[in-house]
Amino acid sequence: MHHFKYRHNQLCCEGVSVQAIAEAAGTPVYIYSAQTLLDHYTRLVHAFRSIAPLVCFSVKANSNLAVLRTLVNAGAGLDVVSGGELYKALRVGCDPQRIVFASVGKTEHEIREALRVGVLLINIESAAELAEVERLAAQLGKRAAVALRINPGVEVETHHFIMTGAHGHKFGMDPDTAEALLRDHARFPHLDIKGLHLHIGSQITEAKPFVEAITRVSLLVEQAVQLGVGLEYLDIGGGLGIVYREEEKPQTAKEFAQAVLPLLKQMQLKVILEPGRFIAGSAGVLITRVLYLKETAQKTFVVVDAGMNDFIRPALYGAYHDIQPVVADAAPQQEMVADVVGPVCETGDTFAKDRKLPVVNTGALLAIMGAGAYGFTMASQYNSRPKPAEVMVRGEKYFVVRRREKLQDLIRQEVIPQELWQ
Repeated sequence: MHHFKYRHNQLCCEGVSVQAIAEAAGTPVYIYSAQTLLDHYTRLVHAFRSIAPLVCFSVKANSNLAVLRTLVNAGAGLDVVSGGELYKALRVGCDPQRIVFASVGKTEHEIREALRVGVLLINIESAAELAEVERLAAQLGKRAAVALRINPGVEVETHHFIMTGAHGHKFGMDPDTAEALLRDHARFPHLDIKGLHLHIGSQITEAKPFVEAITRVSLLVEQAVQLGVGLEYLDIGGGLGIVYREEEKPQTAKEFAQAVLPLLKQMQLKVILEPGRFIAGSAGVLITRVLYLKETAQKTFVVVDAGMNDFIRPALYGAYHDIQPVVADAAPQQEMVADVVGPVCETGDTFAKDRKLPVVNTGALLAIMGAGAYGFTMASQYNSRPKPAEVMVRGEKYFVVRRREKLQDLIRQEVIPQELWQ
């Protein structure tokens, strides 16, 4: 469900014409619906209301400050995976006690900053990292609240790049390693092992792997009690899938909650959720303009001004995204089959292959749907292309929440030392 709908054949975001935004802000441009963000956050909170979880939005999905502030103001916490994301979380006023910090490779500086501000939990990925957090906490005279991230060895049906909970992946620790650390918790006098953490992947459309993972970790919860470790939290991560194609029917928040709540209630721990895509995915679109129609003997190409540097998911994952005209024909008579491609000098710079579309002309605006998660956050300046603008819509108004980069932004941090040629 989202708030991008056609009115009088014009695609609108809430109460604002998408075409009007594109003409004013230029293209390519990301457009976000504040109401869609809030609706999906509220839906998850409501589904789990019987256990009152802490819902920490996954900042890696969409780190725009306006997006984060919208959710924090609604009561969300934040899940961060870098010092930069922690910085952004604090900038939007998120209480550090509503921030959880994950990442396989936290640097010394990042750990120090997490300890300094007092995040709720530092999610520990390995025995080596636990020792490092203990060392730094001792230096700073702090007690660190940590959760052990468990790799439960659960396979999920999703793209292999976004599977994170199976054996052989870099994430988390196996249950035996976690048990050993729980058994030796007294060796870490500056740490409080307060929780266990799971995150088995992304774009997961059924509850079964979550149930399996939670069931496996419940055994560790029992062992922790026997070992005298005072666990308070179980962080079950994120990963809920959304609709990218009409034929997909991923589980709803209600269906997910019905499947896992019985297990969670048995463990009697405070529950943390880390949704990202579920909240932001359908809350954003990428608007691009058709530059050329290119006919070859083999196929038709629709060449647009957005590239894989602006939105890499189709190139990186082969991800499907619906593509719709911003101005629709009231009575479409003709269709075309084409590849929708960008200007970047890579064959992989393709948003759709052999896609059936309404006939479009040069200058037309297209909306790449479901681009609110892992869109701008994965953008780059590849081919020396400035990053696009971002716009937030709320009701009848829209606001530029990130200005389009200019050419001078491409070289802002570069230096040409004259000594190189002396």
